Amino acid sequence: MKIFAIGKNYILHNQEIDGKLYKTAEPVVFMKPESAVLKNGKPFFLPDHLGRVDYETELVVRICRLGKNVAERFAHRYYDAVTVGIDFTARDLQRRLKDNGHPWEISKAFDGSAALGEFVPLDELAPKTFGHEGDEGFHFHLDLNGQTVQQGCSTDMLYHVDELIAYISRFFTLKTGDLLYTGTPVGVGPVKVDDHLEGYLEGRKLLDFWVK
Repeated sequence: MKIFAIGKNYILHNQEIDGKLYKTAEPVVFMKPESAVLKNGKPFFLPDHLGRVDYETELVVRICRLGKNVAERFAHRYYDAVTVGIDFTARDLQRRLKDNGHPWEISKAFDGSAALGEFVPLDELAPKTFGHEGDEGFHFHLDLNGQTVQQGCSTDMLYHVDELIAYISRFFTLKTGDLLYTGTPVGVGPVKVDDHLEGYLEGRKLLDFWVK
């Protein structure tokens, strides 16, 4: 199982991180190992050697079939469920690595860094869809200790899911069970021990865990 993740896919988040509004020339893709998956309900153990660790709430789609060089118009056939996840980021480490021109995978791909909620089949959310003209979009949000700290909608993505599937499949063969973390909206922030995180999709709580 592979975990694909997208960076800089919401314009206000790009401003939040880099101080300006912009869209990257191509999707920013990075990967996490299978050991990064944190199943819903299991605590996130905050690594004390990583410094500040931020939550980044995202929609996550599940790949449901084998695919390579998938045309965008057929991309919707390659995923069948969606949930809310968190791409935990060791922010201090990431900045230091970037400043030195080094790869920054270790700040994103450490064990437990991909929190994953309960999947909902897309059929249950119809007629809403991803990435099609006139799409109403999927709304999601994160509550931290009972207060909403992030909220977003799939229609605000700079690169929509079907575009991402087509782009990624040019470089990697998609396999059943692979995951795609689609990027985070504005509002990222640090977590601390005893924080309670709850992720919602269209009003349904799909993610619920504590920081230890």
